[in-house]
Amino acid sequence: MNKKTLFITQSAMIAAVYVVLTYFINAFNLASGSIQIRISEALTVLPYFTPAAVPGLAIGCLVSNILIGSLLPDVIFGSLATLIGAVGSYLLRNHKFALTLPPVIANMLIVPFILKYAYGVPPVIFKGIDCTIPFLMATVGIGEVISCCILGTVLIRTLGKYRGQIFGITASTSKPLKKV
Repeated sequence: MNKKTLFITQSAMIAAVYVVLTYFINAFNLASGSIQIRISEALTVLPYFTPAAVPGLAIGCLVSNILIGSLLPDVIFGSLATLIGAVGSYLLRNHKFALTLPPVIANMLIVPFILKYAYGVPPVIFKGIDCTIPFLMATVGIGEVISCCILGTVLIRTLGKYRGQIFGITASTSKPLKKV
């Protein structure tokens, strides 16, 4: 298969799976809001296997945010957070443990501001101090740790066994399999 065709196909498939998973978890009101466990974010580990995951995740997040009725700032900046996380995961693909962290950090830093300013999440006041952003960083961060670090690590281990069949690469390298 042509490398370009493989790249586009993998990107499209990853985007589609991201959309399906987000739409599913949205039925339980966990795809957005102050407390969110967007299980589709587990896919942000896929840049470990293929660079096609980076645009696939960004497009999947963009389409998902539109379909679940997110506000425009969420569509733009939420998708940007996933893109930043995916790029970070790709850059850290040689470090299995660390590659789960960029999506967590990107979403912890960006999504709380979306929730506060776009959605008007009620303020969290502690001893007269507005703690809304730190509170949202904690809640979003916990959801991302569950999705990216825990589910993502399970996904890496599971897909690692089948990486050649799924991504067309050998088990010991990230290089495409050569045709015989």
